[in-house]
Order: sequence, then C-alpha cells, then structure tokens
Amino acid sequence: MSIETSESKSIIMNKQSTKKPYLLAIKVTALMTTLSMTSVATQAAGLGELFSNNSAQQSKFLPVDKAFQVTSSTKATTKGTQLSIAFDITPGHYVYKDKLTLSFPKGINATPFTFSQSPVSIDDPTFGKVPVFTQKTVVATTIMTTKNGKAAKNVPVVIGWQGCAQAGLCYPPEKIKTTLNIAVKR
Repeated sequence: MSIETSESKSIIMNKQSTKKPYLLAIKVTALMTTLSMTSVATQAAGLGELFSNNSAQQSKFLPVDKAFQVTSSTKATTKGTQLSIAFDITPGHYVYKDKLTLSFPKGINATPFTFSQSPVSIDDPTFGKVPVFTQKTVVATTIMTTKNGKAAKNVPVVIGWQGCAQAGLCYPPEKIKTTLNIAVKR
C-alpha cells in the first residue's frame, strides 16, 4: 500500500505541477489584456482632451466669429462709395492694423483706410512691435471709385484681416467676400 500511496502522491504532484504553468499563463494573459485595455483607454482619454472642446478650453479661446464680429456697410457720397468695416472686438483680443486689406478688380481705386480709433503698439510674439486695435469697436473707412469715373454695380471685394487673443492664440487670416455698387463722383 505504501507503494501505491507514494505513486499516487507522485501522480498528484505531477498533475498539479502541469496545471500551474497553464494557470500562470492564463493569469499573465488576463493581466496583460487588462493593462493594455487600460493603456488604450488612457491614451484615448489623452487624445480626447487634446482635441475636445471642453468648457475650460472654450473659455480660454473663443471661436473667431465670437472673438470678432465684423460687418461692412456702404454709402454713396459725392466722392464715390464709402466702405466702412466695423470690428466689434471682444475684450482680451486685438486686430492687427496692418493686416486689414482690400482686394478688388482692376479699374477700381480705394483711398487709404482711416480709423475711428487710434491703434496701440504692442510687442507681438509673432510679428514684433506692431500697431493693433484693442478697443471694443473700431471702424475702418475707405472711399472706392472707378478709374473711368463711371458707376459700377456688384463689384466683388474681399476684405482681409487678422486678430489674436492676448492669452496666446493668433487666429488665421480671415477673408470676407462681398459685393458693392460704386457711385459716380459728383
């Protein structure tokens, strides 16, 4: 009987020792799967934070159309057509004076802009020392005429401008397309 017992103990020990590597492999696989799933979830959360529009990021940087409301209007005058471009600037933002441009077809003239406010000079991280408008409302005005002195209808005009947030975001240059009628000089 003692031989059977020692053999049976030996067999039981061999069966247990053959089960342990499988159990260990299963536990290791489960642990690695859990860790890799956690890592993927953590990476996804990190990317989500980077590209999301959570309220903290929204409060720091407004969309360009909320930071700057830009409108244009025209009025016939004895000198031609007056084009006015109004900038309603949200506090904490500014518009570059030198980035305000007009594009229009050949045969059209525009006087240099006059402004309703004086610009302030800042040391901009991108452009160096530049004149900008930080006021709540600034209106840029120009007089547009035709070179031949005749009236012109539906003249395509592109208004270019650029602004920044003082908190560190420079918005890409913006373009507004419009058409206007140019009155005859009197």
